[in-house]
Amino acid sequence: MSAEIRKIVVTIEETHREMGRAIEPPTRKAVAVAVIANPFAGRYVEDLTPLMEIGAELGGLLGRRCVEALGIRPDEAESYGKSAMVGEAGELEHAAAILHPKLGAPLRTAVGKGAALVPSSKKMGGPGQVLDVPLGHKDAAYVRSHFDGIEVRLNDAPRAGEIMVAVAVTDSGRPLPRVGGLTAAEAVGEDGLR
Repeated sequence: MSAEIRKIVVTIEETHREMGRAIEPPTRKAVAVAVIANPFAGRYVEDLTPLMEIGAELGGLLGRRCVEALGIRPDEAESYGKSAMVGEAGELEHAAAILHPKLGAPLRTAVGKGAALVPSSKKMGGPGQVLDVPLGHKDAAYVRSHFDGIEVRLNDAPRAGEIMVAVAVTDSGRPLPRVGGLTAAEAVGEDGLR
């Protein structure tokens, strides 16, 4: 792997009750975070290809870690998302280079398809700052029950010369969804929308 990884953190969130109601089975979200050295910290570089390659490596690695943490088969994953935060010596374009050109395809392999765009966010920040990872249904963007998100925060990341990269995967939608629209069971998953 070309990424210089300082640490990887994997977290699972399970919701068992909401508004006094039991959630059966519990809704579950996993988020895997890699804290990596930013090879371009503190300097402008025109060609960001090395960060794009790191994105491809991390998409597969972090996607697999989420699926493993949930204890599901890849095809049982229902939604996904990605996010990155650069430390103060980096620039927002470094996060974009990791997230956009190449991270998606290996993530889709890790979750057994993924016809829909992978929701994403990017920001600049420092140690302990919250990074929001947006979530959407992996095969049909119009499945409203899966519009969601998860926060991740590491007390020591990202440092000035680092990038915090997060991938989230779920095995369900939000607890108690009731805003209508296309359901996960109705989704065809061919055009990424429906």
